Amino acid sequence: MLYRTAEGPVACRDGVCWALPGGWNDWVDSDKLAQKLARHAQDHAASPDLDEASLAPLAPLLDQEVWACGVTYRRSREARMEESESAGGGDFYDRVYTAARPELFLKATAHRVVGPGDDLGLRSDSSWMVPEPELVLVVTSSGEIVGCTVGNDLSCRDIEGENPLYLPQAKTFDRCAALGPGIRVAEELPGPDTAIRLSISRGGETVFSGETRLADMKRTPRELVGFLFRDNSHPGGCLLMTGTGIVPGDDFALAAGDVMRISIDGIGTLENAVAPLTPGGKGIGLS
Repeated sequence: MLYRTAEGPVACRDGVCWALPGGWNDWVDSDKLAQKLARHAQDHAASPDLDEASLAPLAPLLDQEVWACGVTYRRSREARMEESESAGGGDFYDRVYTAARPELFLKATAHRVVGPGDDLGLRSDSSWMVPEPELVLVVTSSGEIVGCTVGNDLSCRDIEGENPLYLPQAKTFDRCAALGPGIRVAEELPGPDTAIRLSISRGGETVFSGETRLADMKRTPRELVGFLFRDNSHPGGCLLMTGTGIVPGDDFALAAGDVMRISIDGIGTLENAVAPLTPGGKGIGLS
């Protein structure tokens, strides 16, 4: 696992950690990241003062953009059609699900992203917001997938359902996405049986829980990255949310203080609460 911390990048394997020299982008924009980390571990002693369990990781990006995919799971297709139909819309989400070209959109710039334990933001003009738990691909500037992490893509279902052209407002705002806790660095991505789990608690009680598996995703990660890099450059690389297969029912909306826990097998758990946005609210910044 590769973590971004206030002191710099840290790599951990089997509970042993190494403080890495250089900046975050020196590592994440490396096509052979797994081999690079293995060589470093072979050539350098571990850092005895670092313990993976006690790290305080930041969101695993610095200045990378976060892009997202929509309607890659059948459950997402159904939910988006319900939103559209409730507002008198058409069947365009069904057409997206079956089309050759996937839906891709710019989700967030780095300052709109929060890390583990930080509050996500409740948009002031939406009354129907939900979390979207997603596998997030970490991609280099040359289009190579070098790892993955856990993501929470907040979505305003009422705004998007009113008109699909409102998607940027439904998806992109301060503290609209969370990423972490770290990057699972591997030459092979998690397999189709990998589970993604979401639980939401309110006042200490679980008010929603759900689970899906990567096998339920209609499109492959490399297919999605291929479309993302068509005539489009990403200096320093980017992160790509691959869509969600868990959507709470139409009677559920996030409320201030709700706590969301998203777990992906082999990567970890991302936990965030939600709170009303305040004027000038910030994400991680570019430190």
